[in-house]
Amino acid sequence: MAITAKDVQTLRQSTGVGILDAKKALEANDGDMEAATQWLRVQGLASAAKRADREAGEGAVAVVRDGNVAAIVELRCETDFVAKSEEFVSLADEIAARVCADGEGATGQFTDNIEKMLTTLKENISIGRVYRLVAGEDEVVDTYWHPQAGRGVNAVAVVLKGGTQEVAHDVAVHIAFAKPLFLAREDVPTAEVDAERKTVEEISRNEGKPEAAMPKIIEGRLNGWFKDRVLLEQPYVKDEKQSISQFLNAATITAYAQVVIGG
Repeated sequence: MAITAKDVQTLRQSTGVGILDAKKALEANDGDMEAATQWLRVQGLASAAKRADREAGEGAVAVVRDGNVAAIVELRCETDFVAKSEEFVSLADEIAARVCADGEGATGQFTDNIEKMLTTLKENISIGRVYRLVAGEDEVVDTYWHPQAGRGVNAVAVVLKGGTQEVAHDVAVHIAFAKPLFLAREDVPTAEVDAERKTVEEISRNEGKPEAAMPKIIEGRLNGWFKDRVLLEQPYVKDEKQSISQFLNAATITAYAQVVIGG
């Protein structure tokens, strides 16, 4: 019996398995849908659909730098037991290396690897956040990777213009620990700034601050709020007397990316 693409799609939708597994099941059972479903259950594949609904809050993050290119890839799963397994970590590293070499679209080459791992490890496994940063003329790129129990949990890549590799690395280390949300103040959405301004104004009025001093008090509190979120305004972790902007001197950050597992 000829197996059609529609047959494969129907079996996939009912069982949650991948294209290759669905096709193999149908071929092994002469196109009989019920028999193919049972065959997948026996093989331990049909339960994949249920696993796909479970939250993948754990995982590993890999980072690769090759010349002027750096890539970060997050591979997600459900438990730290799986996240720190050699098989899982190796796959994350392999995907990151391929993304670094070929671009973010290279993640599509690993669909079968993930489906097989999903079956053997019996967890919801998927590729999460993916970044690829390329340094241009007069730019350098560097990275930082923080491990925990044999797998990466915090990875950063930074592209710096007019600076050294060492400075780019120092900034990456800072980002890993300070976890900024934005590069510059102008990157913060206006709606968020307006909402925070309203909040600090209400707090200041409730504290009975004098009306004449209110504008200065509000701006001061907003500045503190920006320092928590904006990379260039954060106190440098190795010397809090200067901001990242001051530490950079004449250099500029043109791009950065960070992935924290669970964050």
